[in-house]
Amino acid sequence: MIEEFPLFAGLGGQARAALEACLHTKVYPARVMVVSEGDDTRSLYLILDGRVKVFTSDEDGREALLCTQGPGEYFGEMSLFDEAPRSASVMTLERTRLAMLGRDDLLRCLQDHPGIALALISELTGRVRRLTEQVKSLSLQDVYGRLTRLLMTLAERHDGQLVIDPRPTHQQLASRIGASREMVTRILGDLARGGYVQMDSGRMVLAERFPRAW
Repeated sequence: MIEEFPLFAGLGGQARAALEACLHTKVYPARVMVVSEGDDTRSLYLILDGRVKVFTSDEDGREALLCTQGPGEYFGEMSLFDEAPRSASVMTLERTRLAMLGRDDLLRCLQDHPGIALALISELTGRVRRLTEQVKSLSLQDVYGRLTRLLMTLAERHDGQLVIDPRPTHQQLASRIGASREMVTRILGDLARGGYVQMDSGRMVLAERFPRAW
């Protein structure tokens, strides 16, 4: 099971077996809150099937979407290493099956398999680097630059094309880059008219390169 997750891909068979013995699987219906910002819980969640959104919100209920995630991805890793409350909320977007690993179980596994710690450190370092790039983008790029950078980050190559599947809504994109939905709609409309973006059966197909400026 966990060999399908990049987080644990480099582990030996015994370490993977030890972790899998500690996992607890649960199925959540669509639009159910799995983790709430401010919760005092200590579990890592591995996404086996389905999709979730990770977001924060203010006292007025306004949301800022941080990302959406699907099979092979995970969330809740920071709670394994500190005593702070959850920093974001996670809600299912569709029927989702999750495997949960508790903090106490992980610590017991680390005593016998220290290689697990190296895998976690490596993956967390990568996340910090990606976060640094996001902060840089928000600070130094305009809305067009932030949007096109996000689109290229979300895209995966399928049959020689850059594809985002499923296609995010304009509001989801706007929340990710700190812009208005109206501005995102205008930019995407111009990119579509220029042939740089195509909407195809619930997915988005991107050109190899976008114009340098809008």
